[in-house]
Amino acid sequence: MDIRRPSCALIILLVLYFTHPTECIQNNGKINFREKEKQILDQILGPGRYDARIRPSGINGTGYAPTLVHVNMFLRSISKIDDYKMEYSVQLTFREQWLDERLKFNNLGGRLKYLTLTEANRVWMPDLFFSNEKEGHFHNIIMPNVYIRIFPNGNVLYSIRISLTLSCPMNLKLYPLDKQTCSLRMASYGWTTDDLVFLWKEGDPVQVVKNLHLPRFTLEKFLTDYCNSKTNTGEYSCLKVDLLFKREFSYYLIQIYIPCCMLVIVSWVSFWLDQGAVPARVSLGVTTLLTMATQSSGINASLPPVSYTKAIDVWTGVCLTFVFGALLEFALVNYASRSDMHRENMKKNKKDMVIDPQANIDAASDMMDTDSNTTFAMLARCEVHITRQKNCCRLWMSKFPTRSKRIDVISRITFPLVFALFNLIYWSTYLFRDEDEEK
Repeated sequence: MDIRRPSCALIILLVLYFTHPTECIQNNGKINFREKEKQILDQILGPGRYDARIRPSGINGTGYAPTLVHVNMFLRSISKIDDYKMEYSVQLTFREQWLDERLKFNNLGGRLKYLTLTEANRVWMPDLFFSNEKEGHFHNIIMPNVYIRIFPNGNVLYSIRISLTLSCPMNLKLYPLDKQTCSLRMASYGWTTDDLVFLWKEGDPVQVVKNLHLPRFTLEKFLTDYCNSKTNTGEYSCLKVDLLFKREFSYYLIQIYIPCCMLVIVSWVSFWLDQGAVPARVSLGVTTLLTMATQSSGINASLPPVSYTKAIDVWTGVCLTFVFGALLEFALVNYASRSDMHRENMKKNKKDMVIDPQANIDAASDMMDTDSNTTFAMLARCEVHITRQKNCCRLWMSKFPTRSKRIDVISRITFPLVFALFNLIYWSTYLFRDEDEEK
């Protein structure tokens, strides 16, 4: 009996090996799941068993109902937002999930959670495309970043990593105090809503990486919505994600607004220079004017040519006007200075006029001089009395006898006040308009 027992056990093992070889390959009689996966894949995807050209049945296995595809995505990065080309680049992990009852299989009592494929052409795939895409590519380093998981109940999960450059029409009226909404649109190319419907996955369909960093924008929020489109060939299912970007103003404050303010203030230095310093005042005005024009052209070079006026156009235009006004002010001062000089020469010529001396006329002339001196003294006292009754502003202006000097003094006060008033109106208008549009 003891000799026969090992031979019977050996015979039983041989029978099990030839009848169920895949269950006896592993040590201790454990199942080789990799081999089992191969058998299941050959069984459900074998020739004559599955046709990838036919879409899955609809709800409850009815062939006339549309196939429901649930979509979700993970935004890995947003590399750039181009104002000139009106586009943005994004890298994302895109996922689709649908039910294909033809792919059901035995999960071996819960020990086989899913099957993995790397060839998308072996199963039916939704014909989704990105309608606002300009460029795009898959990632194939080191291996293609794509997989397909088939679950025991027939659910199919398709995941792929892609990089896209998408169109983003922008309204730049409030630039650079604006907010832009860029969309990512996905639609079916050939299947109508009678055959294929895209739905957002319940819960959290769009996820964004936590450490997302953009150089000149901040992603404030994102919204998911539907955008079904109707054409003469039918209605097509469509999904969209609206990404709301807020432009970071600190960059433009340092690079544009503060330099423009400095140029305007430098142009006011001309008001404090002597009227006779013609080369200094002319060179200062022309230099600031050319610098301001170069600054304005450099700003517009980075923006697309649009038919409306932007907020930055108003700012640079007014600053350029102030600089140009300072240059014109010197032209006016120079003209007034020459007029004052001509007037002084006329007065001097009148005082130098000499009448032929005669004895009787000299006596009369002396008497008239005495009377005129008395009259002049009385007029001077009256003038002092009247001057005391004038307001402080006119009293202060009376210290500058020439018109050219008065123009410079008035410009020293008027230009800064008007520029401060412009700043008050500019910032209050555009900041409040931005808040209204946000609501």
